[in-house]
Amino acid sequence: MSLAPAAFAPISDIEYMRRSETVFAAIESAIDRFLEKDVIDIDASRTGGLLELAFPNGSKIVVNTQPPLHEIWLAAQSGGFHFKPAPGGWIDGRDGAEFFARLSACASLQAGRELRFEP
Repeated sequence: MSLAPAAFAPISDIEYMRRSETVFAAIESAIDRFLEKDVIDIDASRTGGLLELAFPNGSKIVVNTQPPLHEIWLAAQSGGFHFKPAPGGWIDGRDGAEFFARLSACASLQAGRELRFEP
């Protein structure tokens, strides 16, 4: 699914910060749930607009904000992805993938088991 550029929603700096903070909070909440339910122990380390997820096998996923571009970037073993704000979420500008779906796929691959991140 690919979205036309018009489908992306320009937002203010304040709205970008609010929405990107919501994404980070949802990721951290999911990691807490994984630990509570003994699914997997992912070490999350956050510094400002950068969130590093360290998996038991030594692999990492990095999620970081890009305030000048109003994007969220995801770096995983399977590649790097840039997400733009769109109505109802964050969408990859190249292939139209939704952020949490892509994060779930990348994390599942690196963990060797299904992991689900949700907004």
